[in-house]
Amino acid sequence: MRSKKELEVELSRLALFENPSLGLEQYPISSSIAAEWIWNMALRGEAANRIILDAACGTGIIGIGLLLMGAKKVFFLDKDPAAIITARKNYDQIKSDYEIKEAEFIISDISLFDDNVDIVVQNPPFGTKTGHADKKFLEKAFSCADIIYSMHKYSTKNFVETIVKDFGFKITHLWRFEFPIKHSFKFHTKPVNLVDVGLWRIEKIPG
Repeated sequence: MRSKKELEVELSRLALFENPSLGLEQYPISSSIAAEWIWNMALRGEAANRIILDAACGTGIIGIGLLLMGAKKVFFLDKDPAAIITARKNYDQIKSDYEIKEAEFIISDISLFDDNVDIVVQNPPFGTKTGHADKKFLEKAFSCADIIYSMHKYSTKNFVETIVKDFGFKITHLWRFEFPIKHSFKFHTKPVNLVDVGLWRIEKIPG
């Protein structure tokens, strides 16, 4: 990808959830936010030749974007079989147009993942339907990578800061976005709802 805009255009071509699950809080990341996230990683040298876990991958937009930026391998993990089917289709679509590297698709709860990776990227459930549903994603990420990019509601900032410190990690960067959630469920009253979210870059403290 020669530019962030070119990356955004490619990501915008990917399929979304056909029947999003309210319980799993399946809200797709916009291609503009995904491109910003991935481009920032690439600028830091944290995409090319890295082995990455895309946890709660959904339709695979972040992991696929990282493969487009030269990732060595991406594990796509989600507990929803339908999401993994869509992620695999998106991967196959991109692979037909670009030379991208290996992907592994895993239908599983995050707690069962047992590989070590260079980096974890994740957009876990925000915990709106199940309190602190994102907690176990952070705990697993701390056990299998030294660098983590994790997206959460900005209102949970204190929770994120506390758990990061408790596990011997530190926050190095925080990006803030207005996350657009399109009208997907009956209780949505607006065509698009904007949710205040943060993307935290977290790194293990040496020693």
